[in-house]
Amino acid sequence: MLNGKTALVTGSTSGIGLGMALALARNGARLMLNGFGDVDGALAQVRRHDPKAIHDGADMSKVEQIETMVRHCEKALGSCDILVNNAGIQHVAAIEDFPVERWDAIIAINLSSAFHGMRAALPGMQKRNWGRIINVASVHGLVASANKSAYVAAKHGIVGLTKVAALENATTGITVNAICPGWVLTPLVQKQVDARAAADGIDNDEAKRRLLGDKQPSMQFTTPEQLAELAVFMCSPAGDNIRGVAWNVDGGWVAQ
Repeated sequence: MLNGKTALVTGSTSGIGLGMALALARNGARLMLNGFGDVDGALAQVRRHDPKAIHDGADMSKVEQIETMVRHCEKALGSCDILVNNAGIQHVAAIEDFPVERWDAIIAINLSSAFHGMRAALPGMQKRNWGRIINVASVHGLVASANKSAYVAAKHGIVGLTKVAALENATTGITVNAICPGWVLTPLVQKQVDARAAADGIDNDEAKRRLLGDKQPSMQFTTPEQLAELAVFMCSPAGDNIRGVAWNVDGGWVAQ
């Protein structure tokens, strides 16, 4: 379905990003990965479907490196047709205790990096009159939780940025959408599970149940694979007129 298309997925050495990369590659796309994790392991998995998949180690807090990464994708793989802005970090603290440097880092990586990636990739997409931009936001782009000021601000920003970009390209073959997961058991969320277990003096399984019980009525974690299949759908012809949505995959979190 995506034969001849090239996808760049940020933050794709594990978790949601790796799931997205694998699904896009399985459907025929050429892949560029990005991230600081297990690069060799991630490439090995993706190369089962795209033997020529490559990696760029751009720091998503650095504007110049983001621009260079997009140019690298276009030069090495021929184009950047699909951009998945997934890179993200988290820090939890009350506003009055929130370290300024953590605020700046979260805004840079979770919000500004998506803007800079889109800014670099859109001219090529506009020239070809085809593109898919998928911003991995969060249920926290739609509702808030205490002690997550920077993350919630960044994810709300991503949802707004998605709508603006979708409107600016509404008469073209470029769609821009956001996916808003609830709890997904990624390494980022596992850290919160571990912290909950330590704080409450409980085991990991009970910590997971309490985490889900607070917010997610389904009592199930969403999987990276489920999110990835939604991304593939958005890249298909069926997604041609899906524009500017913030599609929550949250087990009923926002329905409450």
